[in-house]
Amino acid sequence: MKARLTLASSVVGAVVVALDGTVLTVAQPALRRDLGASVAQVQWTSTGYLIAVASLLVFAGRLGDRYGHHRLFGIGMVGFGAASAGIALAPGVGWVIGLRVAQGVFGALSQPATLGMLRAAYPAERLRTPIAVRTAAIGVAAAVGPVLGGALVAGPGWRIVFLLNVVPALALGGLALAVRPPRPASPVRLDLPGALLLAVTLACLVHALVALPGWVWTAATALVTGAALARHERRTASPLLSPDVIGSTAVGSALGMLVAASAALSGTLFAGTFLLQGALGLDPFRSALVSLPLAGLMVLAAATCAVPLRRFGARRTAIAATAILALGILVLSRASATALLCTAFALVGAGFGTVMVTATHVVVREAAVESAGVAGGLQQTAMNLGPVLGVAAAAALMGSDGDAGPPLGVLAALALAGAVPGRALPGRPAAPMDDHGGSKDRTRVPAQR
Repeated sequence: MKARLTLASSVVGAVVVALDGTVLTVAQPALRRDLGASVAQVQWTSTGYLIAVASLLVFAGRLGDRYGHHRLFGIGMVGFGAASAGIALAPGVGWVIGLRVAQGVFGALSQPATLGMLRAAYPAERLRTPIAVRTAAIGVAAAVGPVLGGALVAGPGWRIVFLLNVVPALALGGLALAVRPPRPASPVRLDLPGALLLAVTLACLVHALVALPGWVWTAATALVTGAALARHERRTASPLLSPDVIGSTAVGSALGMLVAASAALSGTLFAGTFLLQGALGLDPFRSALVSLPLAGLMVLAAATCAVPLRRFGARRTAIAATAILALGILVLSRASATALLCTAFALVGAGFGTVMVTATHVVVREAAVESAGVAGGLQQTAMNLGPVLGVAAAAALMGSDGDAGPPLGVLAALALAGAVPGRALPGRPAAPMDDHGGSKDRTRVPAQR
């Protein structure tokens, strides 16, 4: 595919999956009433998806490195669209849960590929803008999703919500499968034992963090399989977690920032809901209006982040953004006036949007083209684990009285702690020199492309 078509596919593919998650939250109460489901069963419509997607993202990225990101993206999109159509026709909640797990599997196939395709289509020095556009589009989906979902649930009903993504997902998937991009020059070997150990570790970790019954045993299992994974990856000849990716200080630091920032954001949104509707007595509609600046500034920050990245480098941009994110959370914990609440949410959105673009840019740029899928899988895994961690921490700190003050203070500290790994990110890039094609940048696209 040409670069612009690849960018369009990456953006729309990411939006399809993001939109599905946001509209589901709005549809769950109506789904529960219509299907006669219990609260636990409705919870599994989200948890089953999360466990499936988190456990498979990295291996799916490696499959893309071996067989081609366009192919994995196409299969993922077609499967995701078909599962969405199945949910819309589901006769019972058991079918919904099973199909949501299937959506998680196909979502895991497609999402690392959206970043892998960008890494293969654009030179490393031109990745800032495509990643910024992709992130801004996800922000728009996060803002529009609840409103659109609420309108559809109130009108035609919850089933129509799952039909939203069917046509674009099938169309994108069919287009990607119709294209025959060049096969990788040196197909990587698959580390199946490593993939199994990582999947079990991440699935058990997610299960433990959402505090489902039996979480103590799954947490212990995660520790054991995690240790076995570390031992296996050190000894195998073709590790799943590529040394050029996982061994990079910049990549590891960027992933740590993504976990900290996404945990702080999701925990703040969870605690902020109780603050707005509990302590401040706002109704759900007014709460949504007050928090709108978060989505607006997140989209704006993501769309314009390429400018500070180019001028100041990833390190300064990310550290400043974590400070803005932490400041926004602190202001929210003390605010009561509408203007101050809007300001707090605007700061949170601006800080998070900038961190997300900057850290994602570092992860994708620092990876070699042949490991772009693994890098994309690790980025997506961080963005899935962080929110689970943040909500779990906020819920534990709030206690039975629903006081949002203590968790917001801790979450602000967590956001600020993200600046520590941020110090290891690359600084401002040196001015490009005309060496008449003699540059030896290790992250360049291979010549055969």
